[in-house]
Amino acid sequence: MSSATKALVLQGGGALGSYQGGVYQGLFEQDSDLDWVAGVSIGAINAALIAGNAPRDRVERLVRFWDLLSSGPAQSIPRQLGDRAALNQWSAISAMMLGIPGFFRPRRDPTLLLGGAAPLLSYYDTSPLKATLESLVDFDRINHGKTRLSVGAVNVRTGNSIYFDNKVQKIGVEHIMASCALPPGFAPVSVDGDDYWDGGIVSNTPLQYVLDSHPRSQRLVVLQVDLFSARGAMPTTLSEVAERQKDITFSSRTRMNTDVVAGNVNLQQAVADLIGKLPPRLRDQPSVAALRSQMTSQPIDIIHLIYRDKAYELDSKDYEFSRTTMTEHWEAGARDVRNALSHPEWLQSETASGVTTFDLTEPNVVQVRRPAQNVKASTVRIVKEAT
Repeated sequence: MSSATKALVLQGGGALGSYQGGVYQGLFEQDSDLDWVAGVSIGAINAALIAGNAPRDRVERLVRFWDLLSSGPAQSIPRQLGDRAALNQWSAISAMMLGIPGFFRPRRDPTLLLGGAAPLLSYYDTSPLKATLESLVDFDRINHGKTRLSVGAVNVRTGNSIYFDNKVQKIGVEHIMASCALPPGFAPVSVDGDDYWDGGIVSNTPLQYVLDSHPRSQRLVVLQVDLFSARGAMPTTLSEVAERQKDITFSSRTRMNTDVVAGNVNLQQAVADLIGKLPPRLRDQPSVAALRSQMTSQPIDIIHLIYRDKAYELDSKDYEFSRTTMTEHWEAGARDVRNALSHPEWLQSETASGVTTFDLTEPNVVQVRRPAQNVKASTVRIVKEAT
């Protein structure tokens, strides 16, 4: 870890993003040194709050952001005052009708009565988010600090994914706004003459970008924090069907991307190892040597952490911002990362090259996929003692 580039990768997921705040708090308690943070949608906002503040201020700024979002009257009702499911539903309905403080508010435009023919590009105005980001994020620090920041968006006209990166360009509030402009709720954001929507429309995780952009000559450790769990019970109501559909849509894409990326890197490393076994007269030819250098990679370790506490959650969980729920998400994130980091023996990397993934998505189980000589990853399931 001391010699590796350490990256935090944050998925989109709306109100579930408070889990990522708890994860960062638990991570900061163990190691305040972070080289790179990449995010999409709500993950981009959390990433900006991290990269755009001094390490000693990051947790406090994250807390202030999530406290603000959960400060509305409907979001502040104590859980003791009613049925939890009913309170969550009321919080979500209120968010739809009245908006969320510091985030978005409904447009009061009579042309909305035209329905789909309304000459508008969104139902909500996100100018409150702009003011919030400008008050909590130091963009000068983002552009001149040591922490790399990358946030994903989608070009509305071309449909192509793009990443705004402070190592490539100057980052402003508009780049963060673009990454979380999810239609049709939020309008596209203009950046340098082009219009962008939420990056989660194409890919809900920036892992691919991080691996593609990272120099292969440096070791990399990635903590990938996702907000939708692939595993779940069979739904029994229409609400549970909608919730399950969200989980499968976003988590399956993330899991597929992780597996594909790891497989590609491991395959390239296997080719590089094969080239290394060629006779010197072939191996040392300039074209062959160049190919080998392009395919050789220092070890990459991906620690995959997914929010899985589903008590009291409804299909509105990505826009249900009640203080009780936000606190539960945050505490779950801090607990999960503390549990993982308190047992370093679960996260031992034994490979000299290729990608090793540590899947911490099941309670009391660590699933480890290591690159094997036949290119296919070997899988080890480590049953942990219940905590």
